[in-house]
Amino acid sequence: MRSPGHSRPPVAGATGSLVFTTVLTGGPLSRADVAVRTGLSAAAVTKAMKPLADAGYLVEVEETAEDQGARRVGRPATPVRVHAERCYFAGVKVTGDELIGVVTDLQATVCAVRHRPLRSGAVEDVVTELAALVSELLGESDSYRASFGGLGVSVGGDVDPESGMVRYSPFLGWRQVPFVALVAAATGLPVRLENDVRALTVAEQWFGSGVGAGSFAVVTVGTGIGCGLFVNERVVSGAHGVAGEIGHLPVDKDGPLCHCGNRGCVEAIAGNSAILAQISETTGAEVADLASAIELARNDPAARRVFAVAGHAIGMALAAVANFLGPERIVISGEGLAAYDLFSEQIRTTFAEHAFGAAGDCDLIIRPLSFDDWARGAAAVAIQRFIAPHTS
Repeated sequence: MRSPGHSRPPVAGATGSLVFTTVLTGGPLSRADVAVRTGLSAAAVTKAMKPLADAGYLVEVEETAEDQGARRVGRPATPVRVHAERCYFAGVKVTGDELIGVVTDLQATVCAVRHRPLRSGAVEDVVTELAALVSELLGESDSYRASFGGLGVSVGGDVDPESGMVRYSPFLGWRQVPFVALVAAATGLPVRLENDVRALTVAEQWFGSGVGAGSFAVVTVGTGIGCGLFVNERVVSGAHGVAGEIGHLPVDKDGPLCHCGNRGCVEAIAGNSAILAQISETTGAEVADLASAIELARNDPAARRVFAVAGHAIGMALAAVANFLGPERIVISGEGLAAYDLFSEQIRTTFAEHAFGAAGDCDLIIRPLSFDDWARGAAAVAIQRFIAPHTS
């Protein structure tokens, strides 16, 4: 693969990153607005913005005639915004049978999408296919290669972003895989690895439902049950790279066996494969996928009860998150939301019963996202590292 051009923006340490990030996530903003939001002096903001503007990362917003009429007499407070097309990023979500790739601009707007099936989950095969996918994506426009900022890759399971190691991915059957080193060697690109749910949380933090929130959580429902946590201005990774694993929160000591070795985990009850297995066992009907299970449950009370039990487990998990963290909001997403109408009542009832006191005031936001959005999350991780490496 021909190596794209890439360089970091001219930010002066943490101050420059803070100013750039503030405009990126909240802009357009005047310099005075940036000073208020960051707590920096006007002089410090101007000093940090100048090299970014000179390099084309920040541009002033042209004032319209309406703005001119509304503006009071005096020196105008010209808003500044990020020039989103100044730099591009690639993001890839790795699943058990497919790679989903996107190219985004600096504000995580998706510019190109490609999916690539995996013939094998073997590490070398995934790396080869991933490199080919990224090459195709970057080949869609000369601009992508000329102004490239980095590649983000997200994988479900226990990953260590700092070492670039996939320590354990149950859906791929990987253990101790030096994935970043392998992908970087195959692509010639700067690569950032992250757990898929944490990557999605970064995207929500900077560009989605988490913007402006002091704390929030993202809970994903689907093949697995995941949770990303945002506290004290950063996504929580945990001391050992593991945090928010609510899928392995035990809610029924006599429940089904989980792949982690314990019984009654939320994921063993409410994960897609668990729901399919329970419906087959309960009804005797063979259901090949979630869509078939949903269709059956529309008319079969026994199948519908399986979804209600899953909703109870998810509600218990959400209440645990609210009780432990006390977030302003919990964003619920994932491919499992296709069945939301079948278990939404049980989720909300159980949450209300088990959330303690004011923790129950937490907003539950339903946000359906496609796998393309998960790949966008991987790109958001690359954007974050590009702009503010000290925050990740």
